Amino acid sequence: MVHGEWSRREFFRRSAVLGAVTIGGPVLLSACTSTSSGDALQAAKDAKKIKIGIANEAPYGFTDQSGKVTGEAPEVARAVFKAMGIDNVEAEAVSFDQLIPALNARKYDVVAAGMNIKKERCDAAAFSIPDYSALTALLVPKGNPQQVLKFEDIAAKKVKVAVLSAAVEKGYATDSGVAEDQIVTLDSQDNMLRAVTDGRVYCAALTDISLKDVLAKSPGAAAEVTPGFDPIKDGKPVVSAGAFVFRKDDNPLREAFNAELKKLHDSGEWTKIVTPFGFSADNLPKADVTTEKLCAV
Repeated sequence: MVHGEWSRREFFRRSAVLGAVTIGGPVLLSACTSTSSGDALQAAKDAKKIKIGIANEAPYGFTDQSGKVTGEAPEVARAVFKAMGIDNVEAEAVSFDQLIPALNARKYDVVAAGMNIKKERCDAAAFSIPDYSALTALLVPKGNPQQVLKFEDIAAKKVKVAVLSAAVEKGYATDSGVAEDQIVTLDSQDNMLRAVTDGRVYCAALTDISLKDVLAKSPGAAAEVTPGFDPIKDGKPVVSAGAFVFRKDDNPLREAFNAELKKLHDSGEWTKIVTPFGFSADNLPKADVTTEKLCAV
């Protein structure tokens, strides 16, 4: 995030004393409350309220300067839960690498942060059906003088690349032969952009959706986004898909959520919700992109 918006880690540091944030409303200065230790679906229906976790990363789930929680994942979650009879959705922001630990500690019932489905994450929690697919891209200096277009180019030309802490791009890079000393881990999209424009790294890796969002908020920045691509692992393309995350013992909640999320996908309503955040119908997961397959990778 850029131009005055908080990074996901800045938000966590600055909001350590904050409680839940109601989507569409102001920050509530109340103490944090844990979620029900019983049936999360029934508890949410009875209370007509549920809490989600975000990482304050645009455009997936973030708090804007007015204090409103918004983004692709919170807005989709709102629509899904409304269809389930749960009208009040609150959000708590934590750092990205704490999203699943905080979920399992019952700080909230769902992660709504555009989290990629990965095997190691599937071992710790349960993912919904894929919500969207996104290509990987690189943020490079204007004109891309080194003509770096993929991770393999980074490895071959021995340039430095920035990745976000706890994000999947570091693994994509090392799988493609990028050396550890070429990788710089940063804590925000803003710092990634600064590192590229300051020349501290040659490029930064993230989804094409995120990088286009970064540049849109920094008009005039001397950088550009490469065409999107699927990273390669073991000679095969890696499909990236984001989803919502649940505790493993909350199957009734996850299954009910999946049913309504699929309806949003099939009806076209999902596309209307996500378009303001840089997504389109092209980001709908293909039929052969399943949680089971992605959890096996």
